[in-house]
Amino acid sequence: MLDTHGRAAVQPMISKSAHYLLKSGLTANHVTYMAFFIGITASIYVFLGQPIVAVVLLWISGFLDAVDGSMARQSKSSSSWGTILDVTFDRVVEVGILVALAMVHPEPTILFLLLLLAVSIIFTMTVFLTVGALAEKESYKSFYYQPGLAERTEGFILFSLMVLFQGNLAFWTIVFIAVEIITGLQRLLEARRILKG
Repeated sequence: MLDTHGRAAVQPMISKSAHYLLKSGLTANHVTYMAFFIGITASIYVFLGQPIVAVVLLWISGFLDAVDGSMARQSKSSSSWGTILDVTFDRVVEVGILVALAMVHPEPTILFLLLLLAVSIIFTMTVFLTVGALAEKESYKSFYYQPGLAERTEGFILFSLMVLFQGNLAFWTIVFIAVEIITGLQRLLEARRILKG
């Protein structure tokens, strides 16, 4: 939701950052790899008990994840391979945070909730990617970007709350699960509408 409706507000900063990084000699794929390694480092800091550092790194990773796409468009170097890297690395960073939280909180209830969250993310992303591959619509992305209650920014907000407020980890995980399920159902209903016939 925030990505769809709030992108225009942050796009100037993303575009300027993309322009600067291109001038410095980096490519979109270089920045994709940077975002990935910074995101994975965030999960290491979750495990090490440094939640503030982890969240800062997670958001830097997320910002660079937005910048790499802008770099690809500015340099006219968008590619299917770049899209695959981007989507895959996003999921690995998310899994890294879940695994780190599971290692720090091995209580059965928390592990079960984290498992349900992983399942809900898989459900939502399956719908998202399938519709993106099948829809004839186009967006500024390489494939149709299906809006929903939970997009990348909402995911980062909820992961941040989970990491920063681990005393209430069960509560924030349940909220995240609910948001993901609602988003998946939203996308299924939209898919039914746009893919009829």
